[in-house]
Amino acid sequence: MDFAIIEAFVAVAESGGFTRAADVLHLSQPALSRRIALIEHELGQAVFERGRRGARLTDAGRIFLPHAQAALACLRDGAAAVRALEHGAAGSLTLAIVGTLASTGLAERLGRFRDANPALRVLLRTGNSTEVSALVRRGEAALGLRYFADPAADMVSRDLYREELVVVAPAGHRLASSRRIAPQRLRAESWVAFPAKRGAVVDPFGQVLARSLAATQLDDSEVVVVDSLTAQKRLVEAGFGLAMVPASSVGEELALQTLRVLDVPALRAQIDVTLIHRRGAFLSPAMRRLMEALVASPPEDRPRKPAPPRRRREALPR
Repeated sequence: MDFAIIEAFVAVAESGGFTRAADVLHLSQPALSRRIALIEHELGQAVFERGRRGARLTDAGRIFLPHAQAALACLRDGAAAVRALEHGAAGSLTLAIVGTLASTGLAERLGRFRDANPALRVLLRTGNSTEVSALVRRGEAALGLRYFADPAADMVSRDLYREELVVVAPAGHRLASSRRIAPQRLRAESWVAFPAKRGAVVDPFGQVLARSLAATQLDDSEVVVVDSLTAQKRLVEAGFGLAMVPASSVGEELALQTLRVLDVPALRAQIDVTLIHRRGAFLSPAMRRLMEALVASPPEDRPRKPAPPRRRREALPR
């Protein structure tokens, strides 16, 4: 069973159809179908059920998929190990990152690493935490930055720092100048947030907010569900509700005074930012250099709570 037919099987499984997989692999559909027929012949089982809505994995296909993904990842590791003999810390490195982190101080740190290593091309892939882990697990990304550790045995997780979450409100909010706000004073407020779950996928921000609201007996509050951090901030500015967001992601809005941080001690929370890679993966010189740069960052270089506008300092948590 060679690389090409394993790659074809994984492409169809991950894209959900032969047409999309053929486009990804730059193959004709007959050529792709022949590769799938070969894998089904070798396994002695059908791996897909073909229908109008695409291709669905059979029981045999679902059992085989993680092994096929792991095999592809190992082959990519081997290729990376050979390239490292010639290029060392040069070449390219793919990093998967949760999109929300692009709005934090971490993006600046990655930019500085790129500038300090001009011979290394850093490629970025984005997704939610589950998608970041999937990209790393398949070998499509060498390293990943996600929220919270990946509990799977085949992944290595290392906490980098804890991102502080703060409650933000529009600039003219009735509580904008209040100190130490009791959660009961927020009983009439709506919230703008990520969903606690997206299908079978748990969203870390949505989960943290849901637990925080439940702990303060605010779990009956109305929640406006959105799918991006930018949408959260814009809707809060427009008065659609409050939000719990990373402190380092609202520096611009605080400077412009379009958002205010509410001092609600009972709703203070943190979320772990974690570096992941596959257990047993080949760690190239470029990967090691990036890992060292991320892990060794001094505390003062980590994402911090943005400084308040000078004229209205009382609105920020103490």
